[in-house]
Amino acid sequence: MATFNISFLTQPHSTLPIFSSQNTPSFSSYSVPKTSFLFPSITLRPKSRTTTRHHASIVVAALKKLSETDPLTVPLQPDEISGSFPKESGVYAVYDTNGDLQFVGISRNIAASVLSHKNSVPQLCSSVKVGVVDEPDRTALTESWKSWMEEHIATNGKVPPGNEPGNSTWVRQPPKKKADLRLTPGRHVQLTVPLEDLIDRLVKENKVVAFIKGSRSAPQCGFSQRVVAILESEGVDYESIDVLDEEYNSGLRETLKNYSNWPTFPQIFVKGELVGGCDILTSMYEKGELASLFKS
Repeated sequence: MATFNISFLTQPHSTLPIFSSQNTPSFSSYSVPKTSFLFPSITLRPKSRTTTRHHASIVVAALKKLSETDPLTVPLQPDEISGSFPKESGVYAVYDTNGDLQFVGISRNIAASVLSHKNSVPQLCSSVKVGVVDEPDRTALTESWKSWMEEHIATNGKVPPGNEPGNSTWVRQPPKKKADLRLTPGRHVQLTVPLEDLIDRLVKENKVVAFIKGSRSAPQCGFSQRVVAILESEGVDYESIDVLDEEYNSGLRETLKNYSNWPTFPQIFVKGELVGGCDILTSMYEKGELASLFKS
């Protein structure tokens, strides 16, 4: 599914045990204020308007009409979808069991989008028409979607139900943005317990924890950005920790490497167990395996 800009808001998070420099432990909650931010899901190439429009026109001309495209039946078993639909970018149209068009969308991974629809609205996702877009950019994808939508409207006189303004059945609404957790109240405060114990308690008391470079609202590396995008697209309720924050998470990077025996970041834990980094999470996402992981 294509969502070009997503805006997140900060909300309070669960408390994290923090130990002060005194003899007895104190429990506090530390959060980092976040501002709304735009998270682009599609990267634009630096092209002139003339070049971009010309490219989009060529793409649309090469794309089959909606009426000329054969529908593909959506398998009953979700794990069979990745092998039945292309993982490339393009436009797709979803039909219900009566053969009525319910939604037209664009996606960077058509198979993943079909799987998402099958999981969320199985009764409305019976068959799908697919149009793969070669060398896709934002304009080419949008123009391809527009051509299918205009063809349907010209024939039926109305937009598909899932594309009507305000419809939230097909386009997943992103959860409000949480604040990143802090492991300590600051460098100047001496911890009375080892940092590794705080990490252990954190990952075991929260279902999903992502240790990333930067904040979830502003990841500081491409791998962390990818992980955040996947977790958000799956609607996962997760906690995030900025491993680059030396003021409130001092020493976290080296301590976490020893704790997890994993040398790189980001690192994702589920129910106290290390799942892996960006490559593993991306592979599971493309295979449609994350839903069962987070629901288990």
